[in-house]
Amino acid sequence: MLRATFAGRSHRSAEGQARLKEVIDRSRALLRLPSDYRLAIVPGSDTGAMEIALWSLLGARGVDVFTWDSFGELWAEDITQHLRLKDVRVHAAGYGALPDLGAADGRRDIVFTWNGTTSGVRVPDADWIGEDREGLTICDATSAAFAVDLPWSKLDVATWSWQKVLGGEAAHGMLVLSPRAVARLESHTPSWPIPKLFRLTRKGRLMEEIFEGFAINTPSMLCVQDQIDALCWAESLGGLPALIARCDRSLAAIARWQRTSAWADFLARRADTRSNTSVCLGLVEDWFVALTEAERRAIVNAMTELLAREAVACDIGAYRAAPPGLRIWCGATVDTADVEALLPWLDWAYNEVRVRYHAARQ
Repeated sequence: MLRATFAGRSHRSAEGQARLKEVIDRSRALLRLPSDYRLAIVPGSDTGAMEIALWSLLGARGVDVFTWDSFGELWAEDITQHLRLKDVRVHAAGYGALPDLGAADGRRDIVFTWNGTTSGVRVPDADWIGEDREGLTICDATSAAFAVDLPWSKLDVATWSWQKVLGGEAAHGMLVLSPRAVARLESHTPSWPIPKLFRLTRKGRLMEEIFEGFAINTPSMLCVQDQIDALCWAESLGGLPALIARCDRSLAAIARWQRTSAWADFLARRADTRSNTSVCLGLVEDWFVALTEAERRAIVNAMTELLAREAVACDIGAYRAAPPGLRIWCGATVDTADVEALLPWLDWAYNEVRVRYHAARQ
């Protein structure tokens, strides 16, 4: 039960803004943001935060977009088809792999997703981003923030959702801006109109109040209190190192199980690129691989329906655009003991469905 919830009052009152500022300050401290980086609460979850960044900042330079999951594809589509930028290079890889990060050009803006939530593939580090870059790096960090020690000197813009690692409500997003990103905002005017909900400047100057708890939209104060409670919980565990360790332990538990599994493997082909939050698995036995995609999806759906019926796991099927498989959430709010308890059930569901499928074929 949430206590001291500031509901039924204006978020623009002194107390309302203080609660919003508390979310900003606690998030800043937990993530160890540099003192000269700005942080704001914005509408529309991580998607809204990324849209604000893309629409407000791009157009001054050529853009390199790196994509290997459905959300990276969405940002590439926005940049090429909606903003209609001409000087764009899309570096793409299929599910389970990373594109050639070495192709990044520091003279250009770089847009990428740190952790592909729908593919279970993350960048292993930021060594491919130059400290001496001229362009901006714009990073969709949802499902990575609070689960990875993000190298802020390599990131000019970062976004995430309350929904992900801290398990909050999804309508609110967070937007980080480096001094270089602020300089871009104040020196570059995009050629397209900026919707009011996306505006970060007024008369060519940054709207500083947005980074002090003045929300662009009308946030739910109930959700704000829930996020404050989540941040306090994270602090009580030991902060960012403890959150990362919780995610890493759950990934390690799945990896131990997978090493003895005859039917499951990680979608991420390289161990150093496996997400420690959105862990994606594929089914690899020959009989399954030989099926059509529709048949494979039916098999996975049957497995997830069995698990849901037994009240073991819900919503662990792969994202609709990803290859048929399983996606196990291992964010910081998940106890590793629960992940360990799930794994034998995965074997049970797989074997149940496999036996039924082969019996029906006879």
